[in-house]
Amino acid sequence: MRVYLDNNATTMVDPLVAEAMRPFWSELYGNPNSLHQFGMELRPRLRNALDQLYAGIGAADEDDVVVNGCASESNNTVLLGVYFEIIKRGNKNHIVTSSVEHPSIRASCAFLESLGVKVTYLPVNSEGAVELESVREAVRDETALVSVMWANNETGVIFPVKEIAAIAREKGALFHTDAVQAIGKIPVNARDAGADYLTFSGHKFHAPKGVGGLYMRRGAPKLRLLHGGEHMGGLRAGTVNVPLMIGMGLAMELAVKNLDYELKEVRRLKDKLEDALIAIENVFVVGDRSRRVPNTILASVRGVEGESMLWDLNKNSIAASTGSACASEDLASNPILTAIGADKELAHTAIRLSLSRFTTEAEINYAINVIPRAIERLREITINYK
Repeated sequence: MRVYLDNNATTMVDPLVAEAMRPFWSELYGNPNSLHQFGMELRPRLRNALDQLYAGIGAADEDDVVVNGCASESNNTVLLGVYFEIIKRGNKNHIVTSSVEHPSIRASCAFLESLGVKVTYLPVNSEGAVELESVREAVRDETALVSVMWANNETGVIFPVKEIAAIAREKGALFHTDAVQAIGKIPVNARDAGADYLTFSGHKFHAPKGVGGLYMRRGAPKLRLLHGGEHMGGLRAGTVNVPLMIGMGLAMELAVKNLDYELKEVRRLKDKLEDALIAIENVFVVGDRSRRVPNTILASVRGVEGESMLWDLNKNSIAASTGSACASEDLASNPILTAIGADKELAHTAIRLSLSRFTTEAEINYAINVIPRAIERLREITINYK
C-alpha cells in the first residue's frame, strides 16, 4: 500500500478540478486579454473563478484578489511591497513577524534587514503558539507591518490572527496573514479576521501547483511585485494562467464545501493516528489538538532522527516529512522544536504527518501498523537511546 501523509507539502489535484481544467489546454486556449472571440470567451469563466476565490476567503466585492504563481510570490509581494510603498516613503521602519513563519517570510525579512529594516521575531510558547502579550510588546508606532501566519505549516497550530490584527490596527500598522495552511482545513474569512493582506496557495487545497493568490483589503495600499502589464487590474503583470486559475477557483469552492468533512472525519482519522503515536514511549506531539488544524501532526520521537524515520517509512511506501518542503534539503534541527525550547537531540527528531480529505481509514490503519515497528527498529540501532 502507498500512503501519502505529506499533504501540508502538497495535495493531489481533485479529479473534479483536473476535469474542469482539461478544455483550457487545447480547446479554449486564447489569451483572455485579446479582443477576439478566442480571448473574450474566456472572460466569463475567469470571472466565475474569481467569484469562487472571493467567496472562499470571505472577500468583499470592493477588495482585490490577485491570482499569481504561488504563495511565496504573494508573501514576497507583501513584504517587498510594504518596503517600497511605505517604509522607503515614510518614517516607519519596523516589521513584526513570528519566529516560525514559512521560509518565504523569514527569508524576505532577512533580506529587508540587510536594507536596514528593523524586524522583530515573535517567540512561540511550549505549544508552538504566538502569545498576544508578546505581540502587544513588539508592535510600536514605527511598525509598518505585522505578518503572522493563520496556521503553522509544521505543527498545524492555529494563531489568533483576529486578535493580532486588532493589535496591529491600534498602532496604525498593516496586518498580513499567510493562510496557506488554513484554507480548506478551517473556516477562513479575511474580512472578519481584519486582514489587510492574506496569502493562499492552490496546491495546498487540491488545485494544481504553480498558482496562488493574494487578497488585498480595500483601503490598504495596493502592492505590486511584477511590473509590465495591466493584468489583474494592473496589480500583477503577466498573462493569466487560465487552466490553473479555473482549477484553483473550483478547488476553493470544493474546499469550502468539504469543510465539515475535514473538521469531523479528517480530524477523526488524524486523532486515531495521533493516539497510536503518543501511546509509544517517549513520543510527544507539538500543540494542543483542539487548537490545531484537523489534519496535522508534528511528532518528536526521542532516539530517532527525523531523516532516519523518513527513510524507513519511505521503504514502506509511506510519505511524510520532517517539516516544510520548502526547506526539506536543509538537515538542520527542526525550527519549530528549537523555537519551543526542545533540547538539541529532540530538535532533530521531528516527523510531520498530514492528512487530506482523500486519506482513507485503510491507509491510517496501515500507518499505525508500520510506524511503531519503524520506531522500535530504529531505536534498537541508536546509541543515544536508552
